Amino acid sequence: MQDEVLTDALWARLEPLIPVRARRFRYPGRRRVGDRAVLEAILWVARTGVGWNRVPTHLFGASGATCWRRLAEWQQAGVWQRLHETLLGELRAAGLLDLSAALVDSSHLRALKKGT
Repeated sequence: MQDEVLTDALWARLEPLIPVRARRFRYPGRRRVGDRAVLEAILWVARTGVGWNRVPTHLFGASGATCWRRLAEWQQAGVWQRLHETLLGELRAAGLLDLSAALVDSSHLRALKKGT
């Protein structure tokens, strides 16, 4: 379980994409778990396919619920879209982007009562 996917070099590239959340001055509440620990746990869940309630808190320092909430928070903030665009831009600049093998996914919805 200790195979390192999120290296220091990769974290240095990803950290600027993650929004910094200011801590409230009055009634600050509990300190947030570090973004790097949460991202490591999210990547671990993506690689292993286990459920969020099975994330080993002792290994990452973050619970599965925390990771799930932060994943949704980052999705809302557009972190994953910016990451995707950044990676595509770097691949295109390096000449490694091969769109001949691209896959487009779609869904089909029935229009009931001849809806638009």
